[in-house]
Amino acid sequence: MMSADNDKAFADAMSDVVPLKNEPRVDISRKAVPHNDSSLEHRRWAAAQMPESDLNALSITGVLPLDAWFILSFKRTGVQNGVFRKLKQGRYEAESTLDLHCMTTDVARHEVFEFIEEVYQLGLRSVLVIHGKGASTLEKERSSILKGCVDYWLRQLEVVQAFHSAQPRHGGTGAVYVLLRKSEGKKRENREKFSKGRVPMDPL
Repeated sequence: MMSADNDKAFADAMSDVVPLKNEPRVDISRKAVPHNDSSLEHRRWAAAQMPESDLNALSITGVLPLDAWFILSFKRTGVQNGVFRKLKQGRYEAESTLDLHCMTTDVARHEVFEFIEEVYQLGLRSVLVIHGKGASTLEKERSSILKGCVDYWLRQLEVVQAFHSAQPRHGGTGAVYVLLRKSEGKKRENREKFSKGRVPMDPL
């Protein structure tokens, strides 16, 4: 009888208690971010999983593969011939490098767009993009497609002023030098430096 009375008293005391709602659990399936992933691998994984930003207008439709030894060359109107010649000769140090080896075209599309946007915002002017030549038949096929994509994509990005296949010491026809337009932030910084360095003339 004592046990029954205790059970009834406990039930009466708990009658107005509302059960807690179950919180959604963290997804730990294979779609979750892989553990022990390097930064580059994570970026590649994220690029493959996430929908492309509407700002990325780069297309892979109609891109033709290019031969491993084909020389990429492009210059916008207004780029001085002397500047372009120095670019071709590899006389501008690459301030940053993007390596597209082993990437699919979808991942490479994301990486190229994000890379160019980032280095431009940082005020960098000269960068190197490595698309590869390929040692095996399969690698050559993939590299030739990526090479065609890089040639096509860089022309679509307005901040790209010129590009040319690299010198042998920098990867030869498996890489490309890219010259970027000076960013507004960099222009403003240069103007500030110039104005600070000027010495005002004494009034007559």
